[in-house]
Amino acid sequence: MLINPKRQVSITEANQNFSKVTKIVDEEKMVIILKQNKPKYLVIDFEEIAQTVENNEEEKAWEEVSKKMLFKNFEAYKELAK
Repeated sequence: MLINPKRQVSITEANQNFSKVTKIVDEEKMVIILKQNKPKYLVIDFEEIAQTVENNEEEKAWEEVSKKMLFKNFEAYKELAK
């Protein structure tokens, strides 16, 4: 996985200057906080995660509709498959 260096902050720097972390999140939508030079924590813009959750819920709703249509018309699909 490639990680943009702009999105990385050491845990020490995050503790000393959290406003820098929030500024990067505003610009880049996320920050990876490193602990002992390894990715440890992820700070994500709330709107980004809310949009992802909303999209997942919408996708699940469409999957349910598709399943209902498939089961409702199963015999017709079997006939078309011949």
